[in-house]
Amino acid sequence: MSDARTRRSGRVTINDVAALAGVSRGAVSLAFNNRPGVSEATRARIMAAVAELGWVPSQTAIKLSGSVTGAADTIGLVIARPARQLGLEPFYMEFISGVESILEEHGCSLLLQLVRDTEQEIAVHRAWWQARRIAGSILVDIQQNDPRVTALSTIGLPAVAVGHPSLTGGFTSVWTDDEAAVHEAVRYLATLGHRRIARVGGHAALGHTLIRTAALNAIVTELGLEPARSVTTDYSGEQGARATRSLLASSRRPTAIVYDNDIMAVAGLSVAAEMGLSVPRDISLIAWDDSQLCQLTHPTLSAMSHDVFGFGAEVTRRLFDVVQRRNPSSGPAAPPVLLPRGSSAPPRETTG
Repeated sequence: MSDARTRRSGRVTINDVAALAGVSRGAVSLAFNNRPGVSEATRARIMAAVAELGWVPSQTAIKLSGSVTGAADTIGLVIARPARQLGLEPFYMEFISGVESILEEHGCSLLLQLVRDTEQEIAVHRAWWQARRIAGSILVDIQQNDPRVTALSTIGLPAVAVGHPSLTGGFTSVWTDDEAAVHEAVRYLATLGHRRIARVGGHAALGHTLIRTAALNAIVTELGLEPARSVTTDYSGEQGARATRSLLASSRRPTAIVYDNDIMAVAGLSVAAEMGLSVPRDISLIAWDDSQLCQLTHPTLSAMSHDVFGFGAEVTRRLFDVVQRRNPSSGPAAPPVLLPRGSSAPPRETTG
C-alpha cells in the first residue's frame, strides 16, 4: 500500500506517514522532532513508518514545525565589532569554527551579523525571532547590567549567553573562570620575581573585563605586590600598542604586562623593541587566548591558553539543549592553562 501511494504522489509526505501509522500529522511532527506529547509506543510506530517510507521533511516543513530541526534550521549570532577588527581577531574565528562544528552535525546554519552597538543588536535579535528566521541565539560580550538580558528574555528568545552567571540573568550560560586564570598568571610572574605587574585589558563595559580587573587587584594585594595598573582598550593592535607605550614610559615602569588578547600582546612586543627594551629581561609579556600568533613571534609569547574551538562547540551544544527543552544547565568551560614561552622570565633587577 505504501509503495503504491509513493508511486502515485511521486514523493512521500507527512500525510503518508500519518496514514500508515494511524496518527495525526501533529503526532508525526512531535515524534520526529523528539518532543513530548506522544507515548513511546506511538513514537515507535511513527518512526517505523518514517523508516518504511523513507520520509524526509521538506525544508518548508522544517521551518514550520517546532524545534531546531523544526522552527528553523538556523542559529543567530550578532557581534558588536567592526568587520575589519573581527577579521583580525583569532578568538572569534576559532569560536565560530567551534559553533559551526556542532551546527554541521545537526544540519543547521549560522546567521551572523555585525552591528554598531548593543541597541542595534537587540533590534536584530528581535527581528530574527519575530520573523521565525532563527531557532535561538548565542549572546556574546556580556556587559554588567546588560540591556540584552531583560529585552531578549521578555520576547522569549531561546539563547545561551557567553558569560559568568552573575551577568546573564535567567539565560543559560557558559563561561571561563577569568578569576582563576588571572590568579594563575600573577602567581607565576610573582614566583619569577616580578613585583610591578600591569594589564592591558579590553572594553571597560564588558563583564569579563571587570572580573579580570577585580581579580588582578585582589591577587596583587594578597601577594604583597605593588598596586597593579590596568588600561582598557578596544582589543585592537593599535590601542594595545598605545597602552603599552603609556605603561613603558611611566616613572614606575612595570616589569611584566598581561594582555587581554593575543593581538595586543603582539603589538606590545613590537612597542618594547621600538623603545629599546629586551623581552623578557626588561619586560615580560603574557597574552590571553593563545593562538598561532603567539608562536610566530620572536620571542614566542607566553599565554593563558584555552580551547576556544571547544568553547564554541560547548556553547552550541547548550543552545540545542535550550531550544529542544532538554533540561539545559549553565556551566563553566575548561579552565585556561598557562603556557610559559620565551616572553616571560625573571626581571633584570632580580637577576643582576
